[in-house]
Amino acid sequence: MSLIQSPSYDLPFYRGLSTLAVDVFCTVLTQGVLVRPLRCGKVLREGTHHRIQPFVELLPRGATKCFKLKIGHLDRVTCRISASADFSRRRRKNSSPKFKGSPSRGYMARTHVPESNQKKDQTNDEKQNRGTTAPKEAVGSYTVNQEVNIKPDIKEAPDANAVAEAEESDEKTNRPALKVGATSSSFFAGQLSLLEQGGSMNDACDDQIESTNIGKITRSEVEVQKTVGIDGVVHAKVSEEKQVVNIGSGDQQHGKIEADFRGIKIGASGTMKSLGSQGTVVNRSGGDHTSTGQAKPNVDPSLSLTLESEVHLLKEELEKLAKDNFEKGNKVFYFPTVVKPDQVVEVLFNRSLSSLRHEPDVLIMGAFNDWKWRSFTLKLSKTHLNGDWWSCQLHVPKEAYAIDFVFFNGKDVYENNNKEDFSVAVEGGMDHLEFENFLLEEKHREQEELARKKTEMERQAEEERRSEAERVENEADRTTAREEAARRRTVLQESVKGAVRYIDNVWYVEPSQFEGTQKVRLYYNRSSGSLSQAKEIWIHGGHNGWIDGLSVVSKLIKSEKNGDWWYAEFAVPARALVLNWVFADGPHKEANVYDNNRGQDFHAIVPQTIPEEVYWIEEEENIYKRLHSERKLKEEAIRSKAEKTAHRKAETKEKTLKRFLLSQRNVVYTEPLDIQAGSTVSVFYNPSDTVLNGKPEVWFRCSFNRWTHKLGPLPPQKMVPAENGTHLKAVVKVPLDAYVMDFVFSEKEDGGVFDNKNDMDYHIPVTGYVKEPPLQIVHIAVEMAPIAKVGGLGDVVTSLSRAVQDMNHDVNIVLPKYDCLNLSGVKDLNYHKSYSWGGTEIKVWLGKVEGLPVYFLEPQNGLFWVGCVYGRANDGHRFGFFCHAALEFLLQSGFHPDIIHCHDWSSAPVAWLFKEQYMHYGLSKARVVFTIHNLEFGAPLIGKAMQFSDRATTVSPTYAKEVSRHPSVAPHMYKFHGILNGIDPDIWDPFNDKFIPVSYTSENVVEGKRAAKEALQQKLGLKQADLPLVGIITRLTQQKGIHLIKHAIWRTLECGGQVVLLGSAPDPRIQNDFVNLANQLHSSHNGRARLCLTYDEPLSHLIYAGSDFILVPSIFEPCGLTQLTAMRYGSIPVVRKTGGLYDTVFDVDHDKERAESHGMEPNGFNFDGADAAGVNYALNRAMSAWYDGREWFDSLCKRVMEQDWSWNQPALDYLELYHATRRH
Repeated sequence: MSLIQSPSYDLPFYRGLSTLAVDVFCTVLTQGVLVRPLRCGKVLREGTHHRIQPFVELLPRGATKCFKLKIGHLDRVTCRISASADFSRRRRKNSSPKFKGSPSRGYMARTHVPESNQKKDQTNDEKQNRGTTAPKEAVGSYTVNQEVNIKPDIKEAPDANAVAEAEESDEKTNRPALKVGATSSSFFAGQLSLLEQGGSMNDACDDQIESTNIGKITRSEVEVQKTVGIDGVVHAKVSEEKQVVNIGSGDQQHGKIEADFRGIKIGASGTMKSLGSQGTVVNRSGGDHTSTGQAKPNVDPSLSLTLESEVHLLKEELEKLAKDNFEKGNKVFYFPTVVKPDQVVEVLFNRSLSSLRHEPDVLIMGAFNDWKWRSFTLKLSKTHLNGDWWSCQLHVPKEAYAIDFVFFNGKDVYENNNKEDFSVAVEGGMDHLEFENFLLEEKHREQEELARKKTEMERQAEEERRSEAERVENEADRTTAREEAARRRTVLQESVKGAVRYIDNVWYVEPSQFEGTQKVRLYYNRSSGSLSQAKEIWIHGGHNGWIDGLSVVSKLIKSEKNGDWWYAEFAVPARALVLNWVFADGPHKEANVYDNNRGQDFHAIVPQTIPEEVYWIEEEENIYKRLHSERKLKEEAIRSKAEKTAHRKAETKEKTLKRFLLSQRNVVYTEPLDIQAGSTVSVFYNPSDTVLNGKPEVWFRCSFNRWTHKLGPLPPQKMVPAENGTHLKAVVKVPLDAYVMDFVFSEKEDGGVFDNKNDMDYHIPVTGYVKEPPLQIVHIAVEMAPIAKVGGLGDVVTSLSRAVQDMNHDVNIVLPKYDCLNLSGVKDLNYHKSYSWGGTEIKVWLGKVEGLPVYFLEPQNGLFWVGCVYGRANDGHRFGFFCHAALEFLLQSGFHPDIIHCHDWSSAPVAWLFKEQYMHYGLSKARVVFTIHNLEFGAPLIGKAMQFSDRATTVSPTYAKEVSRHPSVAPHMYKFHGILNGIDPDIWDPFNDKFIPVSYTSENVVEGKRAAKEALQQKLGLKQADLPLVGIITRLTQQKGIHLIKHAIWRTLECGGQVVLLGSAPDPRIQNDFVNLANQLHSSHNGRARLCLTYDEPLSHLIYAGSDFILVPSIFEPCGLTQLTAMRYGSIPVVRKTGGLYDTVFDVDHDKERAESHGMEPNGFNFDGADAAGVNYALNRAMSAWYDGREWFDSLCKRVMEQDWSWNQPALDYLELYHATRRH
């Protein structure tokens, strides 16, 4: 914070007066320090070293300043004023502590100011300070000490180290120091008295100096060093230095240093004024002059007269202002009367008119800008004005638009302007909004710095973790190498037992003495063994007990020696102790007859080798190096793959967000598309496809942050035609604290018909300084993948929750604790608490599933100890109990969710139980969202949940239309929305799939799918051929169109393709029907058809990857995930137009415009109807594309892989729904 400073000389009150007069008068007025001038006649007579203790004060931001000033009234004498960054540490004993009650600098909430009476409930700090007064230096008093060191001439300005060394040297010599104390009230009274009697200020100062018992100064050139320490205290020291004066570079200083050397005063504002002495030059305008002449012995006497006159004018004017304000009953006045930023303002307070009239001490406590910026606490000084006036000076920061303050006695008595506080407007600077933006920028910078530090800490922690992991892995490699070496040694010892140098009439080696790397000839007598009739003889050899497998494979040559001798020439392996081999009638993998020494193999000792112990030490080290290298290569491959996966996911997420913003481009879009906080945005709107079509006017109504921005809704803005001719346009300025832009359109300025996107409003995210506060979401469900998965509901609960959590929202799940849970999928499962409800104790367990916090409720009445999720006669009672218990758990545990999301009939009771029993009894903040996954089960419960929920959804827009006439849904269509499901991109990822032979992305989809098809054909015994392959992965039920599946199988075979089906039927009759079909197909089309009538997760991955097409001919399909998974693996979907199948598959021949309206490209083949003709129409076109246009077909595979069918888009849609639900 900026504290006391000299007045601004550009004020009306000061105009026409000298700067010296103003400084002197203001100093006298506040009883501050005026350092006694040291006349040259008194100072330069004898050689003595002096010190002036440093003045204790604050400068903004702890800066060190270097000032420059031209001196040009007398002879030219220059000095340097520089800074020492560590002075405060070395001179800590001279620093005064901060006032204990002073608030810290920076952001602060509006301070609560006590009333104007004694308070008993004070803070601990205030209690500790009772009966004491704050240190004067810390609260703005002028009572200070200064210390000056005068040293021998130095040609160059010293650096910080040189200054420190010089000062340290001075302390060691114990030279006498000049202590210039703070002047008292009587001193200033004497100064003014002398002036009024016609005396000079120099005379007064000389007399004062002569009255003190101090040392003497001899050195003439000095350096004043001013430093702002870490505690905000200004320190000054003076040392002999090069003759240059640096007093600022044009910018005003906020601290105060005053000292007189040979009549030169260094004032509070950083200017120099002459008080008269020989050998000095005065120039108030600044600049640099260097004197080379001799100093003149006398000073112009008119200077003192001018000073006296100006001081009297100031005093008279201030007396008049004080009298006028006292007569008006004003407790406070200030000058200048117009306060501007980056100025000094004098605040004067009449104690006698306030509640502090009987208090000995008066302090001011305040801050700027509604108490939000730079708090301060200063002690006021008694002035010499008539009446009980006290004053202090404040520097107004450039960011200020108001000064807010109260007065108090340093303890518990306050004057707060009848609880209104005192406030002074600051003109010409920031306004309120600009300051709020400034605070945002400051906070953003702080957050960036915190984020940088956090990132650095995380990096260091990760390095430490990796280092520790590397140490552990290295130790493991050492252990493994030691064990492997011991194993090899054992094996080798067995080889050595049977090793010889030769076997008479069977084999021998030339030369008989050999060593590693040496070429030798191994002779073999063919007639000695089983190869006597062989036309060719080969050696298959290794060494050291075959530890490296085959290292020698060579054909033997007939020798010229007598007998049936053959030989092979080869180099002995470098580290061989024993050679191992057999003979054969052919090369490796082609031989039929072997001579292996009756199953014992042949073994020969290597005569000349390294000592055995040395060998095994080296062997262990070699094994360790190999293991270490292999591990490093593996780790690097894993790391590289993980980085690539993360990059692809982030890139896909970014593309999806852009598609989300562009998906409504035919109605509304912005320029720029990515909105930045603080920018100006153009909004374009096409009313032709909305309820405002044909309206003569369209008005744009906008706000920010989900309509909660402090500015409120902006004034309606009439839209004007845009340049493109089809859209209307409005321009809006986005505030810096916006994180989302909200708007609707209306036909009139005052309302009328609205286009509010079906009660959802239009929202566009804003990137900037402020992040959107996280929503608190709780899912109450009876399924969750992978720990309690029965159908698609479990997948949705897990995947939607993960996607929303990844968008920085808080998601919790409440689930029954079944005795059949797959606990291997639960991490950190621990007992959490117990509570009683429904006549039983309910234990609560907390664990993590797929990174999501899950609360498992385990009622001790045994309702969920039945070995299954569904299938009991009392399922309705079981799940009804769970729903009620879950809400009771939220209430008793202090949860305050924004959204409670329940699913299907099994958790439908949550909706009405919440509204009837909990909404007004502790969970009032929450809103209920209900999702229908399948309307075929529990329709009555679903209907009741639809009635009580705030919003309802189902799993695709088309399915929502298809069920709109259902009695459970029809009355509530106004709050019913269709939002597509997604797939889990981590589970279904061909780049990281362990069930397929080759990892692939869209970049190498052709190669990857070719390898997968070959692996699939081999696994199922299909013909290894390049044929179109149709995959079918489904439950065999009537819903899935089993009659269409059968027809598609035969049609594919007719077209020359291959077909693979994976699935089973819950109905035994359907299962038997397909068993018979499988037998028939395997007999008649064995190389081209396989029906696997079971559930096989790994095989499903291979079918998705190896198929060219995936068939989904469902009669109805609320969403469908099969077609989405197929596209993830680059397989082309062939589907019937129903439910989510229609919403996700855009026909390559007929749906280009529909795809474009969704921000997509065509991606498959679809058909109408539920008969053979429809299937034929789609399959025929698909097969023709494969046969006739392979290049185009391959590009289609690449295209569908790059489409995002994860939960990125659905999560955005659900978040929009959640926010809309909260608003109503």
